[in-house]
Amino acid sequence: MRYRTYKNTDLTVSEVGFGLWTISTGWWGNFTEAEAIALMHNAFDLGVTLFDAADTYGNGLSEELIAKAFPTQRDEIVIATKVGYDFVTHGETRGRGQREIPQDFSPDAIARATEAALKRLKTDRIDLLQLHNIRMEQVYDDPLWTTLEKLKNAGKIRYYGIALGPAIGWLHEGINSIRERDITTIQHIYNMLEQHPGRAMHDAATEAGKDTMFLIRVTHSSGMLEGKYTAETTFPPTDHRSHRPRSWLLNGIKKIDKLRFLENSNRTLGQAALQWLLTDERVASTLPNIYNEEQLIEFAKAPVSAALTADDVAQIDDLYRDNFGLEPEEPKFKGTMEMPAATAAV
Repeated sequence: MRYRTYKNTDLTVSEVGFGLWTISTGWWGNFTEAEAIALMHNAFDLGVTLFDAADTYGNGLSEELIAKAFPTQRDEIVIATKVGYDFVTHGETRGRGQREIPQDFSPDAIARATEAALKRLKTDRIDLLQLHNIRMEQVYDDPLWTTLEKLKNAGKIRYYGIALGPAIGWLHEGINSIRERDITTIQHIYNMLEQHPGRAMHDAATEAGKDTMFLIRVTHSSGMLEGKYTAETTFPPTDHRSHRPRSWLLNGIKKIDKLRFLENSNRTLGQAALQWLLTDERVASTLPNIYNEEQLIEFAKAPVSAALTADDVAQIDDLYRDNFGLEPEEPKFKGTMEMPAATAAV
């Protein structure tokens, strides 16, 4: 494992983190508590120090798992979690899949949610608190950001940022947050197959001279970049990938065939996907979806696997620009992808 430190902070994280989404929501299969904790222990033994939860994952379960897995290792791990969804009121209506529930970013709600998270985590501070899937309204909500500063000054959180989603997009929610707020981190979707708008957000931080760094989720494009899908691959009804159109699978496989050159005896395609992300120094850590031990070992060893060459990266860029030789696809983005002229000029 290798480690990176957020710019102008004392917050150091493993280049591969562990997102608890997979083991606490039921969307990637069901895990017993013992199975989940065992996987987390294995991750820690492999050098993973960043554990990323959210209060709404399993209605508090993801945070409780961290407390149970690491009762005496608090100073050896970095705890990231998210707040903003009102799961206390609406958690039972969420059901399977990625259906959103109402959010509440009022100062009182954020303060209460942070206190509740601290209790579930059985700790006195959260290393990285993220506003979970904010909209443009929250970017300009001064009382919300004042609340975060108060929580930081009180020592309840060390640093804060935002998470963008649930789907890919949210370009200007990210860019405007970078420009308008002093945030340590942004978590968003980004991978070799889905580079927009992630790259644009990274460039915006550089252009604005900001220290904001990025946590990358959906690193393997919902498993596609692990290179194991075939035309016969099916997903169980409870798996969120079962709701994707068949064209996603078939076109994805064609793209993967163009990336097979990245595989060799010292590096899997799944490791190359993480290596590609880590060529960007603005990336603090990656959060691949981990749901079994074999996969965990593969991903945890990615930072020390054979590095991509400059020619590898250039070839990936060329393939992406050419849409991997496939017919152009109509992109499906969420959030604010284009700003009104008057707003954009501000």
